[in-house]
Amino acid sequence: MSKIFNEVISANKKYVETFNKGSLSIPPARQFAILTCMDARLDPAKFAGLSEGDAHVIRNAGGRASDDAIRSLVISHKLLGTKEWFVIHHTDCGMQLFTNEIMHELLSESLHTAQFDGKQWGNPVKGDGSSFGQYINWLTFKNLEQSVVDDVERIRKHPLVPKEIPIYGFIYDVRSGQLIEVPKAMEIGIS
Repeated sequence: MSKIFNEVISANKKYVETFNKGSLSIPPARQFAILTCMDARLDPAKFAGLSEGDAHVIRNAGGRASDDAIRSLVISHKLLGTKEWFVIHHTDCGMQLFTNEIMHELLSESLHTAQFDGKQWGNPVKGDGSSFGQYINWLTFKNLEQSVVDDVERIRKHPLVPKEIPIYGFIYDVRSGQLIEVPKAMEIGIS
């Protein structure tokens, strides 16, 4: 097994030794959900003051309001009682560094990890690609603030989202740790 595999299993064994959270209820205690990016620099538990059992945290590349993210938010409210939602994108997001077309091209050339030289993407290994990448909308964006507005608006307008749920829009600053309100998103999300 790999070094990472062994580290994860070892960490879990230590966690189990002092684990005392087995009686937490399924619904989140603080009755809210966060939709945010999967970026490893973001720790929603720390930046939002969460403990296990407090809130639902839904993560994907870019923290985008994809169909699956909206599915999770609807379940979070309908079956588990969340009453407020936060959409939190972040500065220096990798989703701003490529387009659907770039991703399609990279995947059609190779399935191995691509490299970014600060200006463009390239495949160091070629020849084992697939055209199936063209069928996915990678939900990239160029304007960070507008992406938050777009996602809050998409959630707000979704026919399965109750009008009384406030949807807050923020940008997390990866340099300072601060949550920065996006006024236009807030206006859309709490109207």
